[in-house]
Amino acid sequence: MAVDQAPTDEQNLQVSENAGTLAIDLGSTTTVAAFQGPQTPEPKLLELEAITRSPGQVPSLIWAQSQEDPSPLVGRQVLDAGLGDSDAPQLLRDFKRAIGAPAPLDSHQTCLSAEAAAESLLLQIWKRLPTDLHIKRLVLTAPVEHYRGYRQWLLQASQALPIDEVALVDEPTAAALGAGLAPGSRLLVVDMGGSTIDLSIVALEGGEGRAAPLAQLLRFGGQSLDNSRQTLRCARVLGKAGLQLGGRDLDHWIVEYLQPSADPTSISKPTPAVLNAAERLKCRLSDPTLADRTVLTEFAAADDGSQHELRLSRHQLETLLVERGVLEVLDDLLEQTLAGARQHSCQLEDLQGVLPVGGGAQLPLLRDWLSKRTRPVPLLSAPPVEAVAKGALSLTPGVRVRDVLQRGVSLRCWDRRSGTHHWHPLFVAGQTWPSESPLTLVLAAGQDNQSNIELVLGEPDNHARHDVVFVNGLPTVQEHQGTPEVNAWDQPVSSIELDEPGSPGQDCLKLHFRLNDGADLLMDGEDLRTGAAIEPRKLGRVR
Repeated sequence: MAVDQAPTDEQNLQVSENAGTLAIDLGSTTTVAAFQGPQTPEPKLLELEAITRSPGQVPSLIWAQSQEDPSPLVGRQVLDAGLGDSDAPQLLRDFKRAIGAPAPLDSHQTCLSAEAAAESLLLQIWKRLPTDLHIKRLVLTAPVEHYRGYRQWLLQASQALPIDEVALVDEPTAAALGAGLAPGSRLLVVDMGGSTIDLSIVALEGGEGRAAPLAQLLRFGGQSLDNSRQTLRCARVLGKAGLQLGGRDLDHWIVEYLQPSADPTSISKPTPAVLNAAERLKCRLSDPTLADRTVLTEFAAADDGSQHELRLSRHQLETLLVERGVLEVLDDLLEQTLAGARQHSCQLEDLQGVLPVGGGAQLPLLRDWLSKRTRPVPLLSAPPVEAVAKGALSLTPGVRVRDVLQRGVSLRCWDRRSGTHHWHPLFVAGQTWPSESPLTLVLAAGQDNQSNIELVLGEPDNHARHDVVFVNGLPTVQEHQGTPEVNAWDQPVSSIELDEPGSPGQDCLKLHFRLNDGADLLMDGEDLRTGAAIEPRKLGRVR
């Protein structure tokens, strides 16, 4: 009789080295699953048996007979069974919007709550993961508006998953970094999903002198971090507007346009097969290389065994959308969003990019409208459906506690206006390392005939943030105002010799600072006046 042998230490080490991160972006209409391992430079969209419609894409649909249904229909299974447009309480769709919301968003009765439906979807995705994948950590995305409530739901939902590390990131940050924007950027995210259009202007965490975005750990080493003191670091919404109008509504319009009822007063509900054919037609017509007048055809099976034929050109589709008032809706939503941003002193021209996401982001009409209405802000190109999941992976650099700085480091710089020195933060507590990109500073001379510039480094005092003082005889906690004190490093000061003597206020050096794998502070640069390169050097280790 064969006996199963326990894996050897070498086998365990091999699994550990191949273990990677699974990202799941739960969407209103499509949920994306992507994986990235240590040996794979690019994320991989996962094929999940029976439930994915295309690589990595699971329709956000659950058909459950009861709360205890052990094997509900999921994703593509629901569509294949012809149940995707049912009004029955067994069908759960568009449940993401209600997770973490303070109150139910509609009165439609279903057999599962939104949280239970989303948890069931996560479990079914997990069960269908390829057996050759070794998942070390799971990262999920959350909408900014309901981030705290979403986090509480995820803490509970992930308890049933056999995984040591679970993390959460906010969707706008993940989408922006998936499109290549830098931390600290401000951008307009246009999300056209299956049921809603949402526009939001967000300011990303990070930027010069501030910690970059990072996935927030919910579980580490198999232990919940529910009571940890992690701060909720997600994008800040400056302006937002939305409408309950999405891709499924467009499918209904296409069917009505192509198959008008003989009796205008009658209400005939299109079958799921016809609606799905209209969706396929819409997706094919979104191909930017397609000529406007090219007519495409899709077929849908009728109940009597015959075939419904749907024929449409992109010119007809765009004319239909314009006649239905889509562009007027978008104009109104954009103005509402910009009005909110202006209250935060943010104008359209202050944005670093416009990012369309969601299935509707592929429509040429939407992209053309965005290009015209948001000039001169660049329109970013990113996979519209996968951008958030791929960005989430980039925000999860191993999710290792050692990758977060416990202390920061600042550089003493000359302020030409005040004529005094001040401390400029290079890297701050909470920031991840190694650096993804260097921090660049321009340093000026502070006196006549200055022959060198000293690099005086210091560590900000992050501890004494509060004092206890007596107010009217009662002890009162007060927070320190202003910037924290900086204590100079107790080590020899590095100095850069100037090729030509500098004068007060004259820009002399452009320096680049970064942190390596050991948290060593490295510097290189150039002399702005002569163009001579400054030899790279190690300045010390940041704690």
